[in-house]
Amino acid sequence: MPPTPTVWLLSAYRAASHGAWADWLVSSYPQIDWRRRELPGRHFRWRIRGNPLSWLDDLPDGTPERMIATSMVDLSTLKGLHPRLAGVPTVYYFHENQFAYPVSPRQVSSIDPQMVQLYGALAAYRLLFNSAFNRESFLDGVDALLDRLPDHLPRGLRRRLAGRSSVLPVPIEPVPPAAERDEGLIVWSHRWEYDKAPGLFADALLRLAESGADFRLALLGPRPAGPCPALERIRERLAGHIVADGSVDAASYRGLLGRAGIAVSTARHEFQGLAVLEAASGGARPLVPDALCYPEQYPPCYRYPPGDADALASRLCAWLRDGLPPPVDVSPWYASCLGGDWERVLTAPP
Repeated sequence: MPPTPTVWLLSAYRAASHGAWADWLVSSYPQIDWRRRELPGRHFRWRIRGNPLSWLDDLPDGTPERMIATSMVDLSTLKGLHPRLAGVPTVYYFHENQFAYPVSPRQVSSIDPQMVQLYGALAAYRLLFNSAFNRESFLDGVDALLDRLPDHLPRGLRRRLAGRSSVLPVPIEPVPPAAERDEGLIVWSHRWEYDKAPGLFADALLRLAESGADFRLALLGPRPAGPCPALERIRERLAGHIVADGSVDAASYRGLLGRAGIAVSTARHEFQGLAVLEAASGGARPLVPDALCYPEQYPPCYRYPPGDADALASRLCAWLRDGLPPPVDVSPWYASCLGGDWERVLTAPP
């Protein structure tokens, strides 16, 4: 019987999708001796820069055979502070990259998060990205950053990073389709924050209502701490269309996804789009911007010009009037398809 490999799992920002991914890894590969460290998904700027300090006296004992760290981990600093980790083969997993992440109006633009990820990538032996868009936007961002820096820069940095990079998505567990589908049920299952552009969604829904279309709304996804003007507009103007609004338990959430006819995204950034993939796995038809990761996942008829509320409303109206297009096969993103690839990442020799 082969010895049990010891793998450290380091996640410096346990947001919803990051946490679900980490939970899936640990539960799916019990043959691995996991040592897990995570930090709460809040205070982004402090997390991405301060995690080596937070973990200074809180790392497991010994030296693992391997580490897998998310790109929120300041890997180069962590290895420098703990010499026993310097030679440990480390997979650096990009749920997102800071070169393609839109800056909130409330945030100060800084290259510091980008430098953390660049140094982390250089300190890892393998880079994994959850989509080709994520990979290419990271490499393009590195090129753009180097073009801004004054002198004494290494040559061929993009080629060096690309050579150790590949795409391996976060797996999803498919949603069972409901016995009866409500083709007029439109579901939103994203965060109600600036980077998901809920204002554009509200604009399109108000145009859709003006057309006289028959539809219902499931308004899901986490809410910000403060008011969300887009959500308030929808509640005020379209209250009669809303059948679900707010946090629901996991079974109810998956039930709504499995019953929905249409899943809409208006995202300004999306590196894998797990919410839409889950809805599409249950048979909802995705309607997404023709940008970001979405062209890798959905044919052109499921995409609309990004940022165009009129185009989104027009497509919704046509689908509700003329019938939905066929469902999309998203089985390549299922855990049953990706599990073997993840096992090789965790156990194959470096």
